[in-house]
Amino acid sequence: MSKTLNLDDLIAKKQAEREAKEGVNVELEGFYDLVIPPGTLMSIIYDLVEEFDLEPIIRKMHVKIANSEEREVLVLRGSLEQVQAAEKFLYEEMNTWLAGDSAGSKNPDKA
Repeated sequence: MSKTLNLDDLIAKKQAEREAKEGVNVELEGFYDLVIPPGTLMSIIYDLVEEFDLEPIIRKMHVKIANSEEREVLVLRGSLEQVQAAEKFLYEEMNTWLAGDSAGSKNPDKA
């Protein structure tokens, strides 16, 4: 039986790659974060991480909802060019998925 990968596996894999390449202390200068909206399809997140070589990070930040509170959110970290290209891809994929979902199709592949 094959193992189903989940987001924790992906984060651990990328963290291990980073530590092997650069050591544990990583300088953050020159890195940018792309905040992933809750409910984003896991398949899109995997594509973003792999295609744009971004690092998935869990980050606490204030979220403007009814009870404005600090929550853990998924961000993908990379260079400015990587993050900008990934952001464009994310919105194109989400718009495509939403247009298909309007037609009545449901996909349980949400984050």
